[in-house]
Amino acid sequence: MSRDFRLDRTPVDVLNYEIAQDQAVALGRMGRALEAALARLREFDSTHPRSGAPASAQQARRILVTEAGHALWMFVVQQEACGLRDSRPVMRAYNVPNEVQQCMGAVPATSMLLAT
Repeated sequence: MSRDFRLDRTPVDVLNYEIAQDQAVALGRMGRALEAALARLREFDSTHPRSGAPASAQQARRILVTEAGHALWMFVVQQEACGLRDSRPVMRAYNVPNEVQQCMGAVPATSMLLAT
């Protein structure tokens, strides 16, 4: 932050500016985490057949979907904290699969992990 900004603003203005910076940094961090989780899922899908996969591969995939759902939840919550309420552009931009959208939540869906 430039020194001139601090001199021309009230302490509340400076605090609001710093809060906005922190929110933006957190949003970027959550976006990178979402990208990484989706990349792990896509990589897994590209190397493992979905039909006839062994139970261990199905379980590993469910865990990746759940992790991506949690990363999506964290990103959407941070986005909303920044005042961005519409998550549809996020779903399109990150190409989030429907199954990931369906399992997003504050707590990973244990039913996704336990399903056989």
